[in-house]
Amino acid sequence: MKPSRSAALLCLFAATKSLAQSGAVSRAAATITEADVRQRIELIAHDSMGGRDTPSPGLDKTAAWIAGEFKRMGLTPAGDGGGFIQRYPVTIAPPDPDSTFMEFKSSNGPSFKVKAGEGLAFIPSFGSPPKSLVTLPMMLLGGTVDSAQLASAEVQDQLVVWVADWSKGQPEGGQDVVRSLFTRGARGIVVLVNNDTVMESAGAGGTEPIVTRGAPRATTAVASRGRVLALVSERVVVQAVPEAAEQFAALRAAPSLVTQPLAEWRATAIAKIGEPKAAPAPNVVGILEGSDPVLKREHVVISAHMDHVGSRCRGLSAADRICNGADDDGSGTAGVVELAEAFAHKGAQPKRSIVFLAVSGEERGLWGSDHFTARPPVELKSIVANLNIDMIGRNWNDTIAAIGKQHSDLGGLADQVAARNKELGLTVVDDPWPEENLYGRSDHYNFARRGIPVLFFTSGLHEDYHAVTDTPDKIDAEKEARVLRLIFYLGQEIANRVERPKWTPDSYKKIVGAR
Repeated sequence: MKPSRSAALLCLFAATKSLAQSGAVSRAAATITEADVRQRIELIAHDSMGGRDTPSPGLDKTAAWIAGEFKRMGLTPAGDGGGFIQRYPVTIAPPDPDSTFMEFKSSNGPSFKVKAGEGLAFIPSFGSPPKSLVTLPMMLLGGTVDSAQLASAEVQDQLVVWVADWSKGQPEGGQDVVRSLFTRGARGIVVLVNNDTVMESAGAGGTEPIVTRGAPRATTAVASRGRVLALVSERVVVQAVPEAAEQFAALRAAPSLVTQPLAEWRATAIAKIGEPKAAPAPNVVGILEGSDPVLKREHVVISAHMDHVGSRCRGLSAADRICNGADDDGSGTAGVVELAEAFAHKGAQPKRSIVFLAVSGEERGLWGSDHFTARPPVELKSIVANLNIDMIGRNWNDTIAAIGKQHSDLGGLADQVAARNKELGLTVVDDPWPEENLYGRSDHYNFARRGIPVLFFTSGLHEDYHAVTDTPDKIDAEKEARVLRLIFYLGQEIANRVERPKWTPDSYKKIVGAR
């Protein structure tokens, strides 16, 4: 049937309005610029932020700046007490060096003790020394070690002494080796360090405050998950047991994985601490309300972690003791602020509401995103997707990884958006590094395990990862601006479609399970 003149005019008006909105979206995308990206990363990763450890004054300063930007853009605050800051409990406690130690005993030979600040540094982010002296059997691990090779190693209930080569700094893939050993049942790991500079910079030799998640509790020892991770100076061990030097050298030179049980040796560990104090850590949350009266009740979350590791990274020196974290994750944090400004641009407001989220505690164990998803300011079931951004300022100029593509229809949607916007010069690829388990190592994972479809945008690791050399001058701000425009267009697509993103059934069963 031929339409009436008034109906035709309405169609023309709708089409004109759609074109106008498209123009507004393009103008909004154009506000994401190389210069803005560079300026914001230089601010976030400046020495004055102190490396943004969780908790720290520099992290609070970063959060306050982001909150100010969200306010300037007209976002609605969604933190505590009507502000943009959402806080979660963290406890910080000074160790007692005289009562913080590991003791190694041989049934038919020497015994010796290594104290904090004198060749021992406990690493509490992976595991904490037990409240009482627990004796553990020991074994040596050396040779060419990676997490895949450890599948055959018998480490259940052992204290594993990993003899790695630290002469040039932290061994590549070290965190994955630690995770794999604990996953396979190790009760403790001693990483033997043949580099005095590394020992000096590892928590000031083990005497830095111990940080744990949760409110302070009256205790005289570190709260424990029943496992120990510590760095121990090889020099101190060899002073006590000189014949061990030759054995350690042979283990480092071995061409393949080597394990050696130490049947006659046992180790104990304890970390006494002083009075614990509360040091709440911040997330920053701002919401742009959607334009549709119904769909605005649903939300897309765009996230990044604003924290880094303070002065707990590789390559520290007397001249430079600040880990700036320009790529990890100054690049993602700047990206969230850039995207908030673009979405808030006149005419670019999508139908669904957008939550802009900067979390902390990612480097401590995804603390901030776990708190947000457990206590969200909006209903969890109203969150239709999470787009997470972590390390997008380095590596390829024409490619971006969207980890999790195969787990929902967000992956295909990202491909479509990239194909429609060829001027960005970007190809979206699946996870090129499955062996790194990056899907479980950034903040999107806390959304995914609670049933929310996710995509994790990253350019991957590089030689400056968790090193003092991750500085703003190495960021490819022009590439990052194009990646952010891609994420902006994708966010617009998700927030304007009537249908919610859908999980791949097998992935939902595997990742979310019975939750």
